[in-house]
Amino acid sequence: MMEVEDTGEIRTSWTSLSRISNSVIWDHAAKRKQEPTMETVFQIIEDDEEVEEGENKSNYMMESEEPSNKRVKPVTKSNSLTGVITPVKTPALKRISQSISRSISFRTEARHLTSAPISSRTKTSSFPRRCSSQCWSDTVESHDLTAREIKRQEVIYELTQGERQLIDDLVLLKKVYFEPMLKLNIMTESELGQIFGTLDSLVPLHEDLLCRLERLRGSEKTVGQVGPTLINWFPCLEAYVTYCCNQVEAKALLDQKKHEKRVEHFLRLCQESSFSRKLDLWNFLDLPRSRLVKYPLLLKEILKCTPAEHPDEDSLPDALELIQSIVAEVNRKTGEAECQYYRRGLVYLEDSQRLPEIQESRFLYCHGELKNNKGQRLHVFLFELALVLTRPGGDREGAQQFQVYRQPLPNALINLEEIPDGEAAGGSSFRGAFSGGNDKVRNCFRVSCRGRSKAHPYSLQANDSFSKQQWIISLRQAIVQSRDRTSQTSQSQLCPHPDPTLYHMAELSLSSDSEFTSC
Repeated sequence: MMEVEDTGEIRTSWTSLSRISNSVIWDHAAKRKQEPTMETVFQIIEDDEEVEEGENKSNYMMESEEPSNKRVKPVTKSNSLTGVITPVKTPALKRISQSISRSISFRTEARHLTSAPISSRTKTSSFPRRCSSQCWSDTVESHDLTAREIKRQEVIYELTQGERQLIDDLVLLKKVYFEPMLKLNIMTESELGQIFGTLDSLVPLHEDLLCRLERLRGSEKTVGQVGPTLINWFPCLEAYVTYCCNQVEAKALLDQKKHEKRVEHFLRLCQESSFSRKLDLWNFLDLPRSRLVKYPLLLKEILKCTPAEHPDEDSLPDALELIQSIVAEVNRKTGEAECQYYRRGLVYLEDSQRLPEIQESRFLYCHGELKNNKGQRLHVFLFELALVLTRPGGDREGAQQFQVYRQPLPNALINLEEIPDGEAAGGSSFRGAFSGGNDKVRNCFRVSCRGRSKAHPYSLQANDSFSKQQWIISLRQAIVQSRDRTSQTSQSQLCPHPDPTLYHMAELSLSSDSEFTSC
């Protein structure tokens, strides 16, 4: 799910990247300008394969020319591919120290791939890098606006340029990733459909907004009233519910396919090419979500720069309230989809592990890797109503499996104990696993369950102090909310609704004592 960080500040200097559609590329042979095409991607792949073949032949010749009685030092083949790209840490919603992921932040699985060494051999790409974009003030020759109005125009211009660049990126995403992978049979059409989701349906939406914003620009390239336009367009963003809900499964499938040699090879070549701007495929697929959470920030900045008695003074607050409600709805739906996905992946070893609290949970607070007191790495899920410790298993039907470790704990019954750094690790609950060779422990906490004999206390260690604090905060929040929910449920069961006749009698007793007296 998403977590909008309200910094209250948006940079008005436009430092984003300019349109890809305006860029040109140089042909390998004739050095002539041409538009980016799928054939260019094929050419990059073919050139890389030819270079690798040449290297293999060269290595073979070197080995064959060496005297047979001379010790030959092994020749390491140069690799033109960059390493496997670590899954993107979504810009607006930082992943918690690469191991814990908040469900409110559209987080997907917390697996991380280790990057391979980057080759020293670099190959000139057929695609140019993006150039920096202009600010609004760079597009006008002169103006007599106040500093506040200039800042307002800069933010509106940033909103417009952001739409243009998103459209260009989404078009490029289909042209250089989807179509080549389909044509080269790198993935099946079904797999690509799962990974790219409803991406095509988003392009017309943003083209529509861009067209509307362009029409608002007057002869002096200034925009007057923008609020009504945004109020009218924002409901279209409900299409993001479907796209964002699919992202959890899309990310899992993409990570799984990256283990295949052809897929990894293709994605590495694309990432190495300058058209990608050193971003991997998931960075591009995550752009719409990143754009969605930026709208409230942009509107707050426009509102901040709007003077009193401006036509936008009344409409911008309504537009801001509308986009915030849409983002919240996308948040909620995506959190439910993420919760369902990971819940389906749980493998229970005993029926007693199937707590009703797990099935009743609607979202995840967070999940990630922790170590237990034996030094074993566990993947821990903090659902809305239960804490579940698991061991990552294999994949089944494209979904990763998580084997439930021991007994899950209902959040309402959890006792949480924070273990200070430096505490002596002599107790049997630690067994030296947390001490790293010395007598002190770091970044640890303990959870236990009240009133359940099968639930053992768990001593857990986070990767660092920041991750530990995020786990502590999330656990405390989950415990409080679960206990409040349990308390409200108990009260409603103990106090059933009385007969409607009794309500009428109560009203009579409060409104007129004389009626009862006369009776």
